[in-house]
Amino acid sequence: MLQLVIGNKNYSSWSLRPWLAMRHLEIPFEEILIPLDQDDTKTRILAHSPGGKVPVLKDGDVTVWESLSILEYLAETFPDRGLWPDDVAARAHARTVSCEMHAGFSALRSACPMNLRKRFAYRDRGSEVTRDVARIQQMWGECRRRFGSEGPFLFGRFSAADAMFAPVVARFETYSIPVDDTVRAYMDAVMGTPAFREWKAAGDAESWVLAHDEVDEPALPAE
Repeated sequence: MLQLVIGNKNYSSWSLRPWLAMRHLEIPFEEILIPLDQDDTKTRILAHSPGGKVPVLKDGDVTVWESLSILEYLAETFPDRGLWPDDVAARAHARTVSCEMHAGFSALRSACPMNLRKRFAYRDRGSEVTRDVARIQQMWGECRRRFGSEGPFLFGRFSAADAMFAPVVARFETYSIPVDDTVRAYMDAVMGTPAFREWKAAGDAESWVLAHDEVDEPALPAE
């Protein structure tokens, strides 16, 4: 069976990506969770991957680290699961926006770390974050308009692109980022999947607290 090495579910945005895809698309795997920022974290992760970071996918003697590479490996290994859209143009677009997510939006990531247990009031986080948010909403809107007619996700049915953007959906929710109706509907679709709800419930139940990811206080009351 495949093994997926991940970090804390409340905070580990990169871990969420392949986990969500595998759970949503019913790809069986064994989960190995290594708490982040502990004295033995680095040593434990290095036992699975030379990269020293999570997530890590292990398939027999094959080891794949880094979220997007894991998703590509899964797409090749399980072609029947449809991790990428069938249409050539849609598939190219899905890979492009996934790569843009992978390589960019550092201002949003820094100012708004993933923190599923909290909900903060909206506040201005600077012009660079505003630009990141605007670009992400533009991308999501374009994907939905051009390719999303057959379902509620970016390309209709759930794909690797949705897995790549799931932590951004979580950030928008946690930090009360204002969004338009199209984006709101997309966020609700992602957060409404049984897989996302399962991940969030597990994150809510964790006891670990990473101080550097607790950037706002106080949190809004839970709804």
